[in-house]
Amino acid sequence: MLPDPVDATDLNIYGTDQLPWSRARAAIENGLAALETAQFLGTVGPDGRPHSAGIGATLVGEHFYFTSGPGTHKSRYLAANPACTLSFRFPDDVDLVFEGTAVRTTDHAEIDLVTADYRATGWPAEREGDAVTAPFSAQSAGPAPWHLYRFTVHAAVGVALTDPHGATRWRFTQPS
Repeated sequence: MLPDPVDATDLNIYGTDQLPWSRARAAIENGLAALETAQFLGTVGPDGRPHSAGIGATLVGEHFYFTSGPGTHKSRYLAANPACTLSFRFPDDVDLVFEGTAVRTTDHAEIDLVTADYRATGWPAEREGDAVTAPFSAQSAGPAPWHLYRFTVHAAVGVALTDPHGATRWRFTQPS
């Protein structure tokens, strides 16, 4: 479960109420594993140009996790600059964009925990050494094995797609 935000800023321009964090949290918990949920990682290349790629994220504890092939743009860009965004569209509910940092984890216990979560949602992922493997993945991931990245949330913006509408920016405690 993601941590609770330390503050929230109402971004509404139409006088509707602030979007409650509980709605964003419910969208994540109920829809993250759904195939209909669009998920994108935003990174920045060494030349400052933005890069976006589809991912398959999961939430374990207070962190999102995703995989990436070692030779992909996203892995190379994260190695140089871990600042990134995760964007999600939960159909008929809310759009969420998270700002934070993503770092590769090589901890075997952590990888085992995350691959177990992936298996529970239908992707037959396994740990192989300090990486992840499976019989299939997205074309953009490159060939297995894949690196596992832990995303730490710093801030988020949510926009409701249905009533009650709202838009809010949340800030989370920064890791020390």
